[in-house]
Amino acid sequence: MTSAIVCHAFGPLDQLRLETVKLKALAADEVQVKAEAIGVNYPDGLLVQGLYQMKPLTPFTPGMEVAGTITALGDNVDGFAIGDRVAALLATGGYASEIVTDPANLIALPEHVSFNDACALLCAYGTSHHALKQRASLQSGETLLVLGAAGSTGIAAIQIGKAMGAHVIAVASSEDKRALAEANGADVVLGYDGLKDAVKQETDGRGVDVVFDPVGGDAFDTATRLMARRGRLLVVGFAAGRIPSFPVNLALVKEFAVVGVFWGNFIARERALHLDNMRELFAWHADGRVKPHIGDKRSLNDAAAVLSEIMQRGARGKTVLVP
Repeated sequence: MTSAIVCHAFGPLDQLRLETVKLKALAADEVQVKAEAIGVNYPDGLLVQGLYQMKPLTPFTPGMEVAGTITALGDNVDGFAIGDRVAALLATGGYASEIVTDPANLIALPEHVSFNDACALLCAYGTSHHALKQRASLQSGETLLVLGAAGSTGIAAIQIGKAMGAHVIAVASSEDKRALAEANGADVVLGYDGLKDAVKQETDGRGVDVVFDPVGGDAFDTATRLMARRGRLLVVGFAAGRIPSFPVNLALVKEFAVVGVFWGNFIARERALHLDNMRELFAWHADGRVKPHIGDKRSLNDAAAVLSEIMQRGARGKTVLVP
């Protein structure tokens, strides 16, 4: 048996309950992992409400990130041992005290990576790294504008942008969020009010080379008017709630590209490249160039409340659940 958050039907987040459920029987080609930290992500909330691209069969347990220790191995599993520290990247099932999964979903954790940091490095840092490296081809010396800069992917984008040699302008909605962005390496911090004029002044009218946008809505509308020639506007998510429409004439006259970032599709189709990315992130973590900001640690029973905070853009950095 295991403790798990269960979604019995798509709907409000407060319907989620912590329940004792039967743990899946261990097959010969599977591993069992005791969770020490569980990552909470914006898509988890969309999934529970039936608003995500995929809709799993109900009932289901949400959650895509688990870090912990292997407690059992199927007879056919090679490459792992009981007691190994690992992180698991899942489609669903992560909000549980123990999980059973395919070893292909596991990444061995270096000793310097804590269980909490591992949860952040998977989805938040994985998304931002893929966005800036493969989708934007960010170059040293370019200017990167990060929207939603105090969220987990925003902080990741700031740190990764600096690791790649960019000049980083961070945008956040409040003084405390801007202070957090500055503490995590941003060269310049701005608010959303008057953003267009502030960015033009900061770049001497040139505009920015890359925009990292997990926000959408009005922020995206503004970003389309801040692009430098040959710039790349990364569409990462829509935390503001409104999926914007795009006047394509702006891309024509300003000669910039709008680039979609779907990290889940990337890791499914290009696993070898994804693993290369994770090795680079672990190396950057080891030398201090990236360091997740764990904003909060909560009990598994608090999953619904934590998701609600994240959906309302109230989180600072990464929130993890501790069974």
